[in-house]
Amino acid sequence: MHTTDAPDAKPTPSCDVDPDGWHLLARRVPSPNHGPRPAGAVPELIVVHAISLPPGVYGGPQIEQLFTNTLDWEAHPYFQQIRGLEVSSHFLIRRDGELVQFVPCERRAWHAGRSCWRGRPNCNDFSIGIELEGLEGDPFEPDQYTVLAALCQALRARYPTLVAVAGHEHIAPGRKRDPGPGFDWARLRALTGWARDCFADVDISPRNLAP
Repeated sequence: MHTTDAPDAKPTPSCDVDPDGWHLLARRVPSPNHGPRPAGAVPELIVVHAISLPPGVYGGPQIEQLFTNTLDWEAHPYFQQIRGLEVSSHFLIRRDGELVQFVPCERRAWHAGRSCWRGRPNCNDFSIGIELEGLEGDPFEPDQYTVLAALCQALRARYPTLVAVAGHEHIAPGRKRDPGPGFDWARLRALTGWARDCFADVDISPRNLAP
């Protein structure tokens, strides 16, 4: 979902997510790595991640290959560190703002791992995972923020139960560090217009909001 709007323009909420949880404007790359949510579980949390394969390399097919269990483990030395890993996320936002979807939001994607949000464990059960193509600690692209904010709005329009946004680093502290200090939480809050208490405990006070 590439947009030509100004980078800091607030997206208009829309119901772009169908009843099965597929985003109508996303390119679909179905992953086999998912399962049912527990009985009674609904999406309540958006988890923001960062990923690049190999680390710091952008634009290739390796992320999609990882999430579809087709990655050639011999193609790069780094891949030996993650050999056999079976993971997925609901969405990926490429550096140019392209939106890719792997798992319908009605299903439980395998993105959070061992995790806890405000005292509640197993975040995969009640979350939607969004990967940003990037390296933890490095800045992300303006188009990625615009598309992420629009996606958050569309998801909340479809799932009013979504009440919070956190990074992988916030739900798995000490184990994960993404999206990292290069991610501008103030910018995301400004773009969505969502309340401060919707976000993880990061410094996004008004003095730090992007103009």
